[in-house]
Amino acid sequence: MSQSTPGTDLTAEQIRETVEQILAAGTLPPIVQAGHPALRQRAAAFDGQLSGELLTRLINIMREVMHQAPGVGLAAPQLGIPLQLAVLEDQYDVDPEAAALRNRNPLEFLAVVNPRYTPLGSGFAAFYEGCLSLNGLQAVVARHEQVLLEFQTPDGAAARREFSGWQARIVQHETDHLNGVLYVDRAQLRSLSSNAEYAAHWAEAGISRAQQGLGFDAGPAGISRS
Repeated sequence: MSQSTPGTDLTAEQIRETVEQILAAGTLPPIVQAGHPALRQRAAAFDGQLSGELLTRLINIMREVMHQAPGVGLAAPQLGIPLQLAVLEDQYDVDPEAAALRNRNPLEFLAVVNPRYTPLGSGFAAFYEGCLSLNGLQAVVARHEQVLLEFQTPDGAAARREFSGWQARIVQHETDHLNGVLYVDRAQLRSLSSNAEYAAHWAEAGISRAQQGLGFDAGPAGISRS
């Protein structure tokens, strides 16, 4: 079932002031949590609200916050900034068995502006995922196995790039953030687990044991169904 998402009501000046306040604070900003309005708005398309210098500084601080969390992606709304901007990077050492099953390969740092993804093919992959804006929880989400991402680079150049496996999952998760969508909106909710319960019962490369124990299927769910 599709649903509408309200757009941001902040002006370009208000967005710029929010960014300037974050950059002037001298400390890394907190990641806002579910319930913050920025996470449920369609973020404003970037069209020059920030100077090149401000945009570069914002991208740098987003990367720092992502690393500190730690995470593999961060969208501007997660800092309370309703702007179509996200950073992605996955350089963590992962168990080889899990990496193979999840088709997880390293992803070099990438900053994307105004991204949109399109599925390539009809395949889905279902795995547990979490979110820095829903601390302490994980749930199974079926994501497109391959996507085409169309975006702008920070210097304004148009770009197109294909992603598959875990990289495609990261791309979809972060782009969803920019449209007011959280991963729980697409999750098999019977799979929802605290980090502690996940570690105690369901921590494995795949999801078969969790499916049996919690009683859910591996197909698309929530708003991802038409």
